[in-house]
Amino acid sequence: MHWLSHWLGLDNASGAIYLFWSGIGADLGYLAIVGGLYRHRNCEIQGCPRLGRRTSAAGHLLCRKHHPDGPLTVEAAHAAHRKAAGS
Repeated sequence: MHWLSHWLGLDNASGAIYLFWSGIGADLGYLAIVGGLYRHRNCEIQGCPRLGRRTSAAGHLLCRKHHPDGPLTVEAAHAAHRKAAGS
């Protein structure tokens, strides 16, 4: 159990507030940052937990399930590449 008290930051006698913020409380800031980045980049359809990686013509950030063009296939990607390359 000593490892658990060390991981939680409870094995140092510098004070209760310091122990909390230097231990498990420091992870709260990291969780807030990661949660904010996820929330900023998720699909704009209400209730969809997926990451929005594609932009629609209207400028909405959508996942591949909700994108109007549907999922991108390998054949479509290769055809678009050949068309853009001019060959």
